[in-house]
Amino acid sequence: MPNIIKDGVIVDDTYQVVTEFDVLPNTDIIVSLTVWQNHKEAVLAHPHKKGVMLKPDQHPEAIVDSLTQLDVIALDFPAFADGRGYSYAVLLRQRYSFTGELRATGDVFKDNLFYLKRCGFNSFVVRADKDLQVALQGLTDFSDSYQASIDESLPLYRRRLA
Repeated sequence: MPNIIKDGVIVDDTYQVVTEFDVLPNTDIIVSLTVWQNHKEAVLAHPHKKGVMLKPDQHPEAIVDSLTQLDVIALDFPAFADGRGYSYAVLLRQRYSFTGELRATGDVFKDNLFYLKRCGFNSFVVRADKDLQVALQGLTDFSDSYQASIDESLPLYRRRLA
């Protein structure tokens, strides 16, 4: 079982990604948006935890009516330069009030973990060629942030005045 970073610690990844619908595995699952859209009832009937993976060109509005039924939403980062997942994470947390696990997958490594966390991600599937222990340190690269974000609602100057 592979490991991920979740809530600041390294843990076993209990989810299996399902991109084609056949027989759902007897474990927690994350399905592609296509599987979700075509087999939603079967996925919801699955007795384990369930989630949906969105690619950068798949807006969270596609699943907004089902957020309370999902344990995890995985947002894929196919390349370091593609920042749409950051915006989607903020939308999911702020506009759509998603409180479940928000997972970053794809081109995820130490240098972007701090910023992903600020946007609302709480779990990270780090690239296979990167060391998880080293990547974990990325969550604490900075001791404070000037701007408000998902993880801190007030900007630094307001926190200093309080």
